[in-house]
Amino acid sequence: MNRKKKHTSASDLIISVSGVRGTVGSALDPSLLTQFASAFGTLINGQTVVIGRDTRTSGPMAYHAVLAGLLATGCRVIDVGVCPTPTVLLMSKSVNAGGSLVITASHNPKDWNGIEFALESGRLLAEEERVRLLDIYESGGVKFAAWDKQGTVEVIDTAIDRHIESVLNCDWIVPDQIHHHAMKVVIDSGNGAGSVITPRLLRKLGCEVVELNCEPDGYFPRSAEPTPDALDQLCSTVKAERADLGFAHDGDADRLVLVTEKGTPLSSEYTFALAAEFLLTKQKGDIVATVSTSRMLDDVADRQGVKLHRTPVGVGFVVEKMRETGATIGGEGTGGVIYPELQYTTDGIASVATIMQLLAESSGSTISEVIASVPSYAICKEKLEVPSQQIADAVLRLAVDTYSDETLDLADGVKRIWDDRWVNIRKSGTEPIIRVFSEAQTPEEAQDLCDSTLNTLRSLMERIHN
Repeated sequence: MNRKKKHTSASDLIISVSGVRGTVGSALDPSLLTQFASAFGTLINGQTVVIGRDTRTSGPMAYHAVLAGLLATGCRVIDVGVCPTPTVLLMSKSVNAGGSLVITASHNPKDWNGIEFALESGRLLAEEERVRLLDIYESGGVKFAAWDKQGTVEVIDTAIDRHIESVLNCDWIVPDQIHHHAMKVVIDSGNGAGSVITPRLLRKLGCEVVELNCEPDGYFPRSAEPTPDALDQLCSTVKAERADLGFAHDGDADRLVLVTEKGTPLSSEYTFALAAEFLLTKQKGDIVATVSTSRMLDDVADRQGVKLHRTPVGVGFVVEKMRETGATIGGEGTGGVIYPELQYTTDGIASVATIMQLLAESSGSTISEVIASVPSYAICKEKLEVPSQQIADAVLRLAVDTYSDETLDLADGVKRIWDDRWVNIRKSGTEPIIRVFSEAQTPEEAQDLCDSTLNTLRSLMERIHN
């Protein structure tokens, strides 16, 4: 039956293509989680839902709150426990579930948590479906199940093994070939959801594995976002262990960042570029990337003779365009890569195997030598904290006027474009910040472009406050 009830306001949350996120105990509380879960259960008409979570200490609280909302709307819940986001969505695909729900805040700080939603067989929500979900939440139009039609819970503990098996069965992965090279790898999972699955996968590929921050306890020893400046420990460990390379995940392991055998952290942009170059030698097809992704993808598309499509930032937008174009690969410059043969979401676990296969086929080249053969650009990534999403929107509106005489792409935020460089200004969909990404021929030019843009944005924000 239909009931309307008072609920926690969503005004202080970050609600975006990525789902719902907020700081635990303030913007994100148990009642809100239950309300969103019951809205989702209503959206999918009480079908089967696969649910999993990352390692955050607030995960058990969020799990029980979410579970209440799903059971109250009659859902059959399959609980796969602590798993990476791509593992949960792949499990949803394998059991043909009506939806899936991941309790995670991905790369956000450890005091955050949230929910990421997907529909049948792990399909991310399209724009109209996100609007319908929020409308159910805001209107209180939840359809609760009667006393004799409440939901059920089934626990399945094989999701990680199924994910590994699926990755190893991908057409472009040859486990015996990787095994033959017996490479040494350091994996830094940041005590997140990749802490168990990635070391296990690497060992199945015949690698000698050095585990770093692979205790899945949610106490992140570094930033959950594996930016180069957060990976000092990984870099030093790779050098000390004389490893062939290092890997780092974000909190829910849908992203992957690389460290060379020299202990040099690479921009997250390289993960997508290397994976795309490699995969397109096996399977021809288009590439889909966001407007903030490096020009390296343009070069890859040119060399492979395929088309590159650009979308707004957000995995959901990339997936929609991939389905529309039948693209072979897609992703973002964050280190998130989508392999449609496996599933339509960013999969840091599949990227681990892909990079290992690339190295196995590189005629003994090191990862540094592979990188040296790729035309590269200097990228600068900065951010400006803002009081609220509303202030961020106002700053971006003023930025459009400020730069109106320049060549602009307004598909996502404000992207200023020149022949040899670009800078993109956009509101984050997952944090109360404005992101500023720039790319140029040299690190100095990229940094100068970021710095000057940040100065302008600060001035615009002062105008708003005044």
